[in-house]
Amino acid sequence: MLADAALAVMWVGLTCYALFGGADFGAGVWDLLAGGAERGRARRGLIEHSIGPVWEANHVWLIFVVVMLWSAFSPVFAAVMSTLYIPLTLAALGIIARGAAFAFRKASTELWQQRLFGACFALSSLLTPFFLGTVAGGVASGRVPPGLAEGDVVTSWLNPTSLLGGLLAVAACAHLAAVYLCADAHREGRPELAAAFTRDAVVSGLVSGVVALAGIAVLNADAPELFHGLTHRALPLVIISAVAGLTGLGLLVRQRFVAARAAAALAVAAILWAWGAAQYPALLVGSTTVTEAAASASVLSAVLGALGVGAVVLVPSLWLLYATFQRGAADQHSSR
Repeated sequence: MLADAALAVMWVGLTCYALFGGADFGAGVWDLLAGGAERGRARRGLIEHSIGPVWEANHVWLIFVVVMLWSAFSPVFAAVMSTLYIPLTLAALGIIARGAAFAFRKASTELWQQRLFGACFALSSLLTPFFLGTVAGGVASGRVPPGLAEGDVVTSWLNPTSLLGGLLAVAACAHLAAVYLCADAHREGRPELAAAFTRDAVVSGLVSGVVALAGIAVLNADAPELFHGLTHRALPLVIISAVAGLTGLGLLVRQRFVAARAAAALAVAAILWAWGAAQYPALLVGSTTVTEAAASASVLSAVLGALGVGAVVLVPSLWLLYATFQRGAADQHSSR
């Protein structure tokens, strides 16, 4: 029970990273596609305004997931980190380059500097979720065996399932960001930007659906155990994800942006939990279960206890951060 509780908590953290950090990365993708310096100025301004106060806090969830994996399931941590160190290193470099470029672009005054740092920020935002998606695909397709560096360091993440995971991660991040930015633009009284991001959100949502449908054939051929789990035990979650995604598109067309946010978040969260349900109880497909990889009961109790104490501080702090900067300019003016 302690091992399952630790896994559930870790998966909640992974879900939060997908929803908050994913939208953060997706905003960088739209920054890349915004257009030239003048044509894309308004879109980039809204993106910078939306993610500026929270982009560092979003990566707290990634640190949380890594620490939970290391503390509660150390054999899996060792296997994943030693086999998939190439995409993990590239993702880490992307996070660093992205953050530095975002900060330097904001402080730059010359146009060439803004373009240079903007390109670095945008490309890192595109490549980082792709590499993280390839890691998920490598784990889900059973290409990470137990032990230190026992898996192939190249084919473990360059394979059909990993490439599918990378593409789906980028598409989902872009869709989440566009949906979130619709609401931000509407709240800030920018109907032209809200309309533009609505189009982006609908297109990226349709692309995500096409990639997911194409992935059925890929998983059936390349990751049969995962495919079986998704079409049996996890099928209700897959259906929830599909229904939520379609509902979100309908809400976007009707300009129900806040409700569309909830629907898009549910679609992404449901497919992430469908992956977990399809693979459970295996942490490393074909070799290692949750019980086999879990730390001792005393360690799990200490980890969960420390987590409970930390959550008392962390959760209200994050809620206050997001709530404060989700208030529109009109709301902030009226409260002064």
